[in-house]
Amino acid sequence: MSTDVIAVLNDLTETSKDGEREFHKAAEATHDQQLKLLFSSRANDCTRAARELQDLVRGMGGKPENHGSMGGALHRGWFGVKTIVSGHSDQAILNECERGEDMAEHHYRMALDAELPADVRQVVERQYQGVRQNHDRIRALRTDHGGMKP
Repeated sequence: MSTDVIAVLNDLTETSKDGEREFHKAAEATHDQQLKLLFSSRANDCTRAARELQDLVRGMGGKPENHGSMGGALHRGWFGVKTIVSGHSDQAILNECERGEDMAEHHYRMALDAELPADVRQVVERQYQGVRQNHDRIRALRTDHGGMKP
């Protein structure tokens, strides 16, 4: 079972590392100071989440992932960020961020469907709630500021 748990945690680590990288790109791409702060904060949240997951893997005697997935852009739904960074609107950036958070939610739901020890489940559930809150915040910004200009 611990091998399966380690695989689940390493998948979530890759998801978190992918999110960290892409939120940094989004923060660099936007011209809106509020969004820069939000994206930078979310990138830092992803960094902390990945470290916490890596610590759990080490505690179980496993080798933690140290980077995002090779196909991270596809896995996190960020395939459009590269074009956004080259000059698209803040609205487009928010759309891509929401799409990425949709994918992160999917990975966390899959993890919560797995058989996890109680202490690990508690961490994964807490991180999942954070992903959901961020998703909802980004969705609200995207909806409320539908006409944002760069």
